[in-house]
Amino acid sequence: MKGLLTSLITVLTFTGLQAQSLPTAPKLVVGLTIDQLRTDYLESFSSLYGEKGFKRLWKEGRVFYNAQYTFNSVDRSSAIAAIYSGTTPSINGIISKRWMDASTLRPINSTDDTAFMGYYTDQTCSPAKLLTSTIADELKIATQGKGIVYAIAPKCDAAIFAAGHTGNGAFWLNPNTGKWSGTTYYGEFPWWASQYNDRQAVDFRIGNIIWEPIFPRGMYTFLPDWRDVAFKYKFDDERNNKYRRFITSPFVNDEVNALAEEALNKSAMGQDDITDLLALTYYAGNYAHKSVQECAMEMQDTYVRLDRSIANLLDLLEQKVGLQNVLIFITATGYTDSESADLGLYKIPGGEFYLNRCAALLNMYLMATYGEGKYVETYHNQQIYLNHKLLEQKQLNLTEVQEKSAEFLMQFSGVNEAYSANRLLLGSWTPDIHKIRNGYHRKRSGDLLIDVLPGWTMIDEESKE
Repeated sequence: MKGLLTSLITVLTFTGLQAQSLPTAPKLVVGLTIDQLRTDYLESFSSLYGEKGFKRLWKEGRVFYNAQYTFNSVDRSSAIAAIYSGTTPSINGIISKRWMDASTLRPINSTDDTAFMGYYTDQTCSPAKLLTSTIADELKIATQGKGIVYAIAPKCDAAIFAAGHTGNGAFWLNPNTGKWSGTTYYGEFPWWASQYNDRQAVDFRIGNIIWEPIFPRGMYTFLPDWRDVAFKYKFDDERNNKYRRFITSPFVNDEVNALAEEALNKSAMGQDDITDLLALTYYAGNYAHKSVQECAMEMQDTYVRLDRSIANLLDLLEQKVGLQNVLIFITATGYTDSESADLGLYKIPGGEFYLNRCAALLNMYLMATYGEGKYVETYHNQQIYLNHKLLEQKQLNLTEVQEKSAEFLMQFSGVNEAYSANRLLLGSWTPDIHKIRNGYHRKRSGDLLIDVLPGWTMIDEESKE
């Protein structure tokens, strides 16, 4: 199952459909990333699909079954940064959606940048924390800035990392208003996007959007042991939470398609022989981040609607650009929301690992070893950050303290391995360390990284989120 959930599904399609000679370069490259797509669900639900979505891709495209991320702890930010930069977090710097800023001891978002204001949002964002160039950047360089690059996604990080440093625009849905948002980093907000917001955005229609199963209840038989009660959601009933829930539904993919259609209709994208890039992100995760047990039928219906969204996208590209002029690649982000299954019910070994308690005990151990002081500066996301200034004042060797700390952490129940920064950066190579090292950035990750045993859950009672 782990291999299924972390593998990349990649489909390169439609460049070889026509017998006629093809251009040396496509007019348009379309990158579609499907957030939280599961390969086991993709295959299991296939009898529910039509002929123009996934089945068309399988039949007419090329599937790479063994592609995968070469680093651990994949999330949406690190996955999309890796897809579009071709590098791992150890190089591109995007280790996760959030990490601890050692200078302020506060968690920061991967796209935070107060130097730029937002359009239709109070978020201040840019790709500045992405430390490498991207496909979009290289396309801009190759075309001397003439290639058009737009990225459209439900979430800010997905749009910005796909658009890169030189894109023409990145657009994401404001979870509070339902409007498409952007950042001044990419210059002026396109007139066609503003026009869409003012006339057609989802806030005008959400009162009429109702999510019910497309097919009769009896057709959703692929998760039989979990909840199979028919559902009906009217997003407008959620009041202040309606857009956040909408963004976790399959209807958000149709909104991505709608803005993509505006871009194709009202910009010069795909209309000349200079290659352009349209980067899209869909969502295929659990509704409102519930467990699959709670929304088994919703999940099956999500894949049915996802299949139709892909079919609609292909029809749109055929109509506007011609599929013989388009290169499409499709990937998954390679992770899913964590499940909280009752492992005790099935007598499966497991437990809860409390990161804050672990950090407190480590600090007591270091005080007993080196004298009074706050040695543990902070902790976040399986990582512990040591107080480097205190270690310098006490003239302690950082590597020695890291190694002693890692040895101490290995004594905790539920710990599979504790890695020090020195071991990850300079230690001997092993297959397991290779993936962890690729996900570690020396200036953004902690001094200690804790890997818990299978079946154990990392818990922070004093969340700093």
